[in-house]
Amino acid sequence: MTKRLLLTGANGFVAGSIIEAAQGAWEVHAASRGAAPVDRAGLVWHSFDPFDLDAFHDVFHDVDPEAVVHTAAIADIDLCESNRELATRVNYTYAHDLAELCWDHDTRFVFLSTDNVFDGERGMYTEEDVPRPINFYADTKVRAENSVKEFGGNYLIARVALVMGLPVLGEGNSFVSRMAHALREGKQVTTPAQEVRTPVDVITLGRALLELAGHEHRGIVHLSGNDRLNRHEMMRRIARRLGLDEELVVAQDPSGIQGRAPRPRDVSLDNAKARGLLKTPMVGLDEGLELVLAAAKGKV
Repeated sequence: MTKRLLLTGANGFVAGSIIEAAQGAWEVHAASRGAAPVDRAGLVWHSFDPFDLDAFHDVFHDVDPEAVVHTAAIADIDLCESNRELATRVNYTYAHDLAELCWDHDTRFVFLSTDNVFDGERGMYTEEDVPRPINFYADTKVRAENSVKEFGGNYLIARVALVMGLPVLGEGNSFVSRMAHALREGKQVTTPAQEVRTPVDVITLGRALLELAGHEHRGIVHLSGNDRLNRHEMMRRIARRLGLDEELVVAQDPSGIQGRAPRPRDVSLDNAKARGLLKTPMVGLDEGLELVLAAAKGKV
């Protein structure tokens, strides 16, 4: 019998990659406010307000999933800083409630956290390093992580690096799409040169998260790419591969921008644990970009 996966944030960028990766292996039950971007066998769309916990409970009990992958979140760091009540409700309270629901039914729960949980003073953080958030977005994620761990049970916390790619279903929120659109119009794109990351492509990420949904490992796993580089260098390399004018990608110091929440300087992640645990290979920027372009099928 095909395994059933309940996926939150189903209209999102990362969720689309999970849905694609699941074809033929899982029956995906997608929870989202929006309409389904595709109609296909093995995908069941549940359109409702997923933050209505009573409604989510009803769907959960109807589906009886083997695993829940929780991708829904507000990842806009500045919005989280300015609207802390909303950020708390979406990023912390919702994750807490789903963790409790899954714990109560002994259901596999995969929670997506972020590289931003670290203060960025050192870089190449491992799963054993202690989180020290410096913005409110990261604070909500750390509190959610702690709730998931306190409930225990069959859980997996995936700390995800900066996600690079193009939407494979629907639109999603892709900085690569936004950059490509601007460069084609001859506009400059500003990027922070002092922020260092280990970007992971959305195709590898979707495959890894799906594998973790069916995996027995419990605890924390870092999902990141193999290359450690600053955001300016990353954007120029992507522009070059897309055949766009990389000279329009300009380094900027954003620290003085009014209303901008603090960002950690270097939140590169050590992915040695993921490389040893998973069959899905973790790859570098160039190989990841090739996976993205092959899956995008001319959408860039």
